[in-house]
Amino acid sequence: MDLSVSINNLKLKNPVTVASGTVGYGEELSKFIDISKLGAVFTKGLSIKPRDGNKGPRLIETPSGVLNSVGLENVGIKRFLKEKLPFLLNKGATVIPNIAGFSVDENVELCKILSNTSGIAALELNVSCPNVKKGGIAFGRDIKIFSKLIENVRKAVKSVIIVKLSPNVTDVSEFAYIAKESGADAVSVVNTFLGMKIDIEKKRPYFINNVAGLSGPSIRPLAIRIVYEIYERVDIPIIGIGGIADLDDILEFIMAGASAISIGTMNMVNPFTAIECLDKLREYMKIENNNSIYDIIGIAHNDLAL
Repeated sequence: MDLSVSINNLKLKNPVTVASGTVGYGEELSKFIDISKLGAVFTKGLSIKPRDGNKGPRLIETPSGVLNSVGLENVGIKRFLKEKLPFLLNKGATVIPNIAGFSVDENVELCKILSNTSGIAALELNVSCPNVKKGGIAFGRDIKIFSKLIENVRKAVKSVIIVKLSPNVTDVSEFAYIAKESGADAVSVVNTFLGMKIDIEKKRPYFINNVAGLSGPSIRPLAIRIVYEIYERVDIPIIGIGGIADLDDILEFIMAGASAISIGTMNMVNPFTAIECLDKLREYMKIENNNSIYDIIGIAHNDLAL
């Protein structure tokens, strides 16, 4: 049985990864599971300088999910290279940093540094964080800036580039198409949906930035629909993200067209989720007599699937 998946010249040992922002730099998660067994670890979003993130409340539970307004808090590139990356590599993890600069130039500089760093498997461009006022969602909503960013990064590096798309646009598949045309090797979808919580005691929005990012099982049907639409339009690998909690969720994403998946919010509920899902995926493949994960990628688009 072969669970490996390819993204250009990058080969992941299996399609089960953990999503940026939900496991930090792998340190806490590694206390529960062997992170070397995962397809990849997507790190917290990185900027050149350390970032404190947003003030005030940062997280609140919602029905079947959470709202977060962390604001891309991170240790900065120097500390990442000195402390976090060596830890991940020592644990045997496949490392894909999430790039979260606040300008086109900062993103290009980060990508240059990381692409010339041993042990970096690929780069994930974060053009879709809704919790910052600069960069983030601005890149993911303006097609001209979006394409300029990807084109500039593509010219600067030879690394595999994955672009994390925003769901907060009219047609995500259009941005996936532009990503491919601009030089992206894959897309990861989706980042969090814009949401809001009202503090009824204070009679004002709960978060200082008013809006926050909604994630968890509540967004899964929306994310699966987006993966399905992108697969119909674009022929580059898709990494599916959005409320994945068990094997059935993974199979939905893969059958919709995802080559790999990222588990996010559920890592904070059950840190064993990724490994449990990976074990169940192997068992499913045996029962179904599938020799390769490619046997089921996008199968929901096949009219003869039944």
